[in-house]
Amino acid sequence: MNIVLLGYGKMGKVIEKIALDRGHQIVARIDVNNRQDFDALTLSQVDAVIEFSHPSSAFQNVKACLEKGFPVVCGTTGWLENKPEVEALAIEKGGAFFWSSNYSVGVNIFFQLNKMLAKLINPQKQYTVSTTEIHHTEKKDSPSGTAITIAEGLIENLDGKEKWINNEIPAENEVAIWSAREGKVPGTHIVKYISDIDQIEISHVAHGRQGFALGAVLAAEWIVGKKGVFGMDDLLAL
Repeated sequence: MNIVLLGYGKMGKVIEKIALDRGHQIVARIDVNNRQDFDALTLSQVDAVIEFSHPSSAFQNVKACLEKGFPVVCGTTGWLENKPEVEALAIEKGGAFFWSSNYSVGVNIFFQLNKMLAKLINPQKQYTVSTTEIHHTEKKDSPSGTAITIAEGLIENLDGKEKWINNEIPAENEVAIWSAREGKVPGTHIVKYISDIDQIEISHVAHGRQGFALGAVLAAEWIVGKKGVFGMDDLLAL
């Protein structure tokens, strides 16, 4: 299939290698220096776009893809206030929009485990919950999109939790996300339940960008020919 990479930083380069290894063609590599090349692309040249850019440009990038009829897989976080508008545009245009806060298969299994554990813990009011995320110093948004997804899973399944906060002492109705930026850490996420007598903890530690990149390519392969709004739960049938 013919793939456009919209955003060609470190992640884009890892995606490129995996896509080529799986027999696909990269028909364009778009960044801030050659945006005009994207504008010149036509539907006959493109099977899917994989968008990993910057929070400040993701919204316009995804809109441009949908306006041109390109199925788009987006992994950029930090712009979710505009996501409902993009989803509505995808439906209006009969297009395909795939978004995930994290494309790692392991992380998406972790999301489900997080929800299951929260359901089990919910009756046990002696536990206090928090989540920690650690990423490399080049990551632009804080907290990570993955941490937000984890916190939303907690809010969904723990009575009395209504919102998350970042790097602040939480109120009773809040879930604390503690964010840190250290060295070249690809991504670590931890959920802790602490009581006076014990602690329960689950974690996911990424060893590199390969897992995220493979998931994005799998999503691009999966979305071709589909119409609608999708995520990793659809791809993995979770």
